Amino acid sequence: MSRSPADGAVSDAEGTEARAATGPADLDVLRRQVTETDRELVEILGARRELVLAIGRAKTELGMQVLDPAREALVIRRASEIARERGIDQEMVRDVLWRVIASARAAQEKGTG
Repeated sequence: MSRSPADGAVSDAEGTEARAATGPADLDVLRRQVTETDRELVEILGARRELVLAIGRAKTELGMQVLDPAREALVIRRASEIARERGIDQEMVRDVLWRVIASARAAQEKGTG
């Protein structure tokens, strides 16, 4: 993340910008951005859910078990590495992903999500 001293804007690795809060109006803008980001996060989780349900159906057709510890560990390792590269708390990312994976596994076992 970098800060432009001229305008107080903060830019992350993807080039998105959020202005440093300097007053109530800026705080409101930032909060709206957080709300939108939360919405996007939920949409991504929903899309992931649809994918894991499709994977569950494919596993059933192939006669495979739902539980795949090696794959789950790989997903966690990849996410942890991305978090490290971006300066995000790796433990938090691992915790969140384990919850997502547990939910996906349960959805696959039920076949409905």
